[in-house]
Amino acid sequence: MASILTIGRLEPSKEGVGGIKAVMFLNYDTAILAKLTVVDEQITAVNGLIPAFRYELKGANTFDETNENSRDNGTSVWSGAGTFIFKRQSLASQKEMRILSYGRPHIILEMYDGSYRLAGRQNGSEVTVNTASGADMADFTGYNASATTKEAGMALFIEASLIGHATAGFSITNGV
Repeated sequence: MASILTIGRLEPSKEGVGGIKAVMFLNYDTAILAKLTVVDEQITAVNGLIPAFRYELKGANTFDETNENSRDNGTSVWSGAGTFIFKRQSLASQKEMRILSYGRPHIILEMYDGSYRLAGRQNGSEVTVNTASGADMADFTGYNASATTKEAGMALFIEASLIGHATAGFSITNGV
């Protein structure tokens, strides 16, 4: 495949915002790929409903992708790495964190700018969960989760109207 540039890029204005508002996890399922319509690196339609489990976030949560190229091997892959901070520990949360770490979920990132991205589309993600109890009463207690992905391409954008859709899209289950 030839790599031919098609557009340039102007310097954007300073009205953008960064950060992750929420992370949603989807149980890994290769059948999900067949349900997605992808046009120009964006999911524009979903055939049926795909359940997603939403975790609200505040603070220093990240997801970054790094392109790894090898001229010798003729390969180019995208490695993603995210850190998510879930405040407080509970029995119900502990059970979900264990399940999260045992699986290899797909990840939807809800960004503060209103966009959505799907990471781990083909291969899912590896999630590691650590607990933190703090040393002082005012210290953080909760879960620190790290997620990694490795894909042939970057995380796909998702048409916002597909999130929380009642008949075709990603059905959202919010936490308690």
